[in-house]
Formats: sequence, structure tokens, C-alpha cells
Amino acid sequence: METINLLNEGAVRIVELNRPDALNAINGQMIDELTDAFLDAGADDAVKVLLLRGAGRAFWAGADLKEMGRLENKPKHTFQEMTDAIIDFPKPFLVAVHGVGVGIGATICGLADFALMAEDARLRCPFSALGLVAEAASTVTFPRLMGRQQASWMLLSAEWMNAHDCFDAGLIGEVTSPDHLFERAMARANLLAALPAASLMATKRLMMDPIREQMKEVAVKENKALFALQGEPANREALRAFAEKRAPDFTGL
Repeated sequence: METINLLNEGAVRIVELNRPDALNAINGQMIDELTDAFLDAGADDAVKVLLLRGAGRAFWAGADLKEMGRLENKPKHTFQEMTDAIIDFPKPFLVAVHGVGVGIGATICGLADFALMAEDARLRCPFSALGLVAEAASTVTFPRLMGRQQASWMLLSAEWMNAHDCFDAGLIGEVTSPDHLFERAMARANLLAALPAASLMATKRLMMDPIREQMKEVAVKENKALFALQGEPANREALRAFAEKRAPDFTGL
């Protein structure tokens, strides 16, 4: 079964995370399919804008902790390659967050060109609670968007942030009602898709080129630190607590 759904509406490519029973937690198959989705959309002249959303009651519940550390079904792409494909994506990239976004479901907002949240949605970066470190270049993108102190608190504390706090901090660009989230996201996407692709891509390139390599380099360092901490006592205890269902509220659902 595919872990993402792809749909074209005019010049907008909608990428929908499709593991609703797992709250769209990312696994190896999803890494592969998302990487390919960004690469394909970037190369497709018929696509001007990519919109990412989630199926079911959550946007993206981070990593699939039940799969963490398993060797079977090894993906052809690495998490780093997926992150690079998103950083290198040459066209406008929008995110629509409903329910909860945890881990990559929160840090993806730092990679988006524009992010929207339902007013009852929440984001959490649980890395410290898992004995790990942040990922997806968020140690660069979050301070740039939010300022150092707000970014530090979100990445260090593992606390939830509601939609209005995320908006006030500068992490997202719009808060809307849950019933109108997709409608508002498509309105934003269609507005951009009506404009010349060459202009959109040139403007994004001018904004991204000064920081693109820094983001990639920092993402590599984040992943090295994350892998070094995997299996350490704090990480083992967090995963044991999760398996025994006595962990802190990682998803809130």
C-alpha cells in the first residue's frame, strides 16, 4: 500500500500523507515515496506548486517509533536525501497542518515556503524527550523564522505549541478554521499557480541560494548527532516507555 497519495488540481500537485492509522508517522517506504514525489514534481513542467497535507486525524506524527532501528524494508533513499530533495525543490512548497504535527511534522514547517495551520492544530518537537536532537535543518530554519529564544524553547523543551503561538512566533503564515484549512491552502496554492513559473522559481532561488548549502550541511550534522544518540540510555528508556505505553504524550491523540 502506498504511503502517499498524489493528485493534480490544475498546476498544483497535492501530496497527501496516507498512513492515517499510524497518524501518518514516517517509515522507510514514506521516505522513498516523499523523496520521489518532490523530485518528480520539481522536474514536471506542468507543476507550479506543491501542497503537502495529511490524511485522517493527524497531519504528521513524526517518526514511526515502532519501526525505529529495524533493518528490514531498508529504503532506497535516506532521510538526508529526502531533506535535500525538499531543500532543493525549485518551486513554491506549501504545508497545511491539521490535528498534530510531531517531529518532522513540525520541522517541515521550517522548510516550507508557506505554512497554514488549523486553529485547533498543535506542533511538537519531542527530540529532547526522546534523548535525540532536532532534524530537517530546523536548527537553522527555526531561529531564522522565530528568533533564537522562541526556536530554542520549541526545539529544547519538547512542549506543544498551538496554532496561534506558532503564528505569533513566525513559524507559520496563516491560522484558519479546521473546516476551511484545505480550502485556504488551495486558494494560496492556486494564486501562486496562476503566476509565471519562471518568476516564482527565480524568486525562490534568490531567497534560497544564500542559505541552501548551510541548510544541507547543518542537516548532515543534525543527523550525525541524532544517530550518535540513538541507542544511548536516554533514548533506550524513552523508546521503552513508548513501547510500554507509559511515555509522555508524544502525539496527543
